[in-house]
Amino acid sequence: MGRILAVDYGTVRIGLALSDPSGFLAQSLEVLRRRSDPEAIVDIVRIAKEREVLEIVVGLPLNMNGSAGDKAEICRQFAKELEEQSGLPVHLFDERLTTVAAQKTLIAQDVRRSKRKQVVDAVAATVLLQTYLDFRNRPSRT
Repeated sequence: MGRILAVDYGTVRIGLALSDPSGFLAQSLEVLRRRSDPEAIVDIVRIAKEREVLEIVVGLPLNMNGSAGDKAEICRQFAKELEEQSGLPVHLFDERLTTVAAQKTLIAQDVRRSKRKQVVDAVAATVLLQTYLDFRNRPSRT
């Protein structure tokens, strides 16, 4: 299998999550402060190499009706550049409601509002990655 890195792209912060080597469990990794896309890509490529990542998943922020807006196009371009720079396969995966799920999880764990802001992007990346892993690992229905 191999490790998979999830990227929750944001204009201020970028949340990262990493799978276990078997590709079944996701865990929060870190939050990068986004300075620019080229700098973020360099950081993500470095982390991917250090962690022996075999593929990357970037959250695709679709509208609730499934349509793609401006932010989705920005994420598509980011994913394309990340794939070119890393040499790894980069997949886009629907990230609708991952931040909402992350916020609810942190609230349920009684995490203070000031602390939630610091970690919500990594938790959102974890939700994104676990959803992707569950989707990918589900038994085929043929």
